Amino acid sequence: MTTRMFPTLQAKLARFEELEAQLQDPEVLADVSKMLEIQREHGGLSKIASTVREFNTLQDDLLAAETMLAEATDDETKEIAQAEIDELKPRFEPLKTELEDMVTAGDSLTRGSLIMEIRAGTGGDEAALFARDLYEMYTRYVDLQGWKYEVMELTTSELGGLKEVVITITGSGAYHRLQFESGGHRVQRVPETETQGRVHTSAATVAVMAEASEIDVEIRDEDLRIDTMRAGGPGGQKVNKTESAVRITHIPSGLVVRIQDEKSQHKNKAKALRVLRSRLMELRESQAHAVRAEQRRTLVGSGDRSERIRTYNFPQNRLTDHRIGLTVYKLDQIMQGNLDELINPILAFDREERLKGNVAPSN
Repeated sequence: MTTRMFPTLQAKLARFEELEAQLQDPEVLADVSKMLEIQREHGGLSKIASTVREFNTLQDDLLAAETMLAEATDDETKEIAQAEIDELKPRFEPLKTELEDMVTAGDSLTRGSLIMEIRAGTGGDEAALFARDLYEMYTRYVDLQGWKYEVMELTTSELGGLKEVVITITGSGAYHRLQFESGGHRVQRVPETETQGRVHTSAATVAVMAEASEIDVEIRDEDLRIDTMRAGGPGGQKVNKTESAVRITHIPSGLVVRIQDEKSQHKNKAKALRVLRSRLMELRESQAHAVRAEQRRTLVGSGDRSERIRTYNFPQNRLTDHRIGLTVYKLDQIMQGNLDELINPILAFDREERLKGNVAPSN
């Protein structure tokens, strides 16, 4: 039997095939929530599974052709075997490199959905306007990628900015590509309210968390305190006469999630639990990363919201990513959602760090 390369990816293929079988099970199909959970994990693994299957087939075919060549006793059989080897070999290395990339990317490739939180930082109204600009930049990028997003919670400021917005983003590779957006984003520009034309500096923070499933994080009912209240609009304006807003406190960790976006208390509670589950998983993973950081350091991947990662300088149309020393003079295009020129170098840097062993693979 052929010795299989990439054991961690082979394990993901085995899990994919296990999920495929479960999706044929009548009991699973009868339980909608369980079926959706399995479909989400199945979808996250599909790209890896198809690539590993293709590589395994190619490896088997190549080995068979090489064996045939080695054992051939006539010229015709040797020619046939050699022709097959010549056809298969050019596909082997590119496919092997693709799988190496999947190994170094870790589990981020199999996590399709994420929760993104954007909050205005220092700078008052201008910070809230910048938070709105970041929200629009990311949602444009989501649209360009063909992904989907859903607003979980949104709090506006009096001038039309955003004090806070929480969204879920779903799509193939979404978490992998956006995982390094966490941190402090600083803006330098002349505010709309500035009459003297002076450049002001303000900030917003972004947090990106892989969306956790019930399998990833179990939440016990006895660990929760759930409060309901009336939803409030900007400036304390009442937007709902019923107590539809939900605040969930996770007593062991102290984490608090408040959702009021939906008119239904039931829907707000479901959304709040999704956010809480992901924050708990982020907390657990950040603690694990802190332990590993004693041995390994990298410029990206810390996900620390207090760390300033980028500066957006509007007068000079300049954006600087401080983690890798990248500066581009295309800020106008970036704000329209053209983020690949920022994201690709960060992912490439992280890959190199993983290959050097500076970052522990997560799979």
